[in-house]
Amino acid sequence: MPSAMEGSEGGEEGEILRYEETEDNNVSPTDLSELLKEGTKESHDRAENTQFVKDFLKGRIKKELFKLATVALYFTYSTLEEEMDRNKDNPVFAPLYFPLELHRKEALVKDLKYFYGEDWKEKVQCSEATQQYVDRIHHVGQHEPELLVAHAYTRYMGDLSGGQVLKKVAQRALKLPSTEEGIQFYVFDNISNAQQFKQLYRARMNALDLDKNTKERIVEEANRAFRFNMQVFDELDKIGRSLTEEAQDGGFPVHDGKGDIRKCPYYADKLGKAGPGCPYHAAVALAKQPLVQLVLAACVAVAAGAAAWYIL
Repeated sequence: MPSAMEGSEGGEEGEILRYEETEDNNVSPTDLSELLKEGTKESHDRAENTQFVKDFLKGRIKKELFKLATVALYFTYSTLEEEMDRNKDNPVFAPLYFPLELHRKEALVKDLKYFYGEDWKEKVQCSEATQQYVDRIHHVGQHEPELLVAHAYTRYMGDLSGGQVLKKVAQRALKLPSTEEGIQFYVFDNISNAQQFKQLYRARMNALDLDKNTKERIVEEANRAFRFNMQVFDELDKIGRSLTEEAQDGGFPVHDGKGDIRKCPYYADKLGKAGPGCPYHAAVALAKQPLVQLVLAACVAVAAGAAAWYIL
């Protein structure tokens, strides 16, 4: 999921930079791009320092979590692009409508087919945190379309910046094909120069006919978008901590150690939903307790002694 950041290729963790790599002498402090840059710095820092993002940058991203992050991205971008299509002729957003260059839904469908197969739609679902994000984007698109600028800026500018570093980290850490299957989300075939395109995008933002109050609301909405992203990161981090080693390596354990992990009651319980604990995971957790291990060892010894006596 993380893309609203930029990293260099030096160092294992990746040095985090901003959307704006170079100074633009033609911008004013009252321009929307500058207001967004300054007004979201704190949120940007917090997002970069979530455990999920820090682990990702270090290459500690497990395949199952990467797949779930891709699912979250699919639902987020499907909604964002639906609302952008709805407002493509609205003057408060129309200058930022670049479907050919930016839209990610089709790329994410390719990634989901790679990870889940042709029947991927039957295997994925929108998580609770992602649903809250989606609901907000729908509300904005239908009732406050000028605020779509904030969501588009937060997502797409990040994808063209730090997202390109995350692409390389994921490809290396997950041993994905060099042909870029599984990471099509990060591939922008119709943008030849990302830096130039970002400058164009910022210039279009600055040319929008917006009053001071509307600009302030857009900055506030961008910070809200960062919070939604952080909630998704935290949700993924919790899922990562609840997965068994097999699941972290790409499996889907249920009671018998196999199957779709999303169908396991233990998985739902870890996300704060109702449902009894999974017997398989409960038994494994219980067996790891020192006292239980001592009792089991004693039982094995007694059983072995009884077997030996019987044979004699």
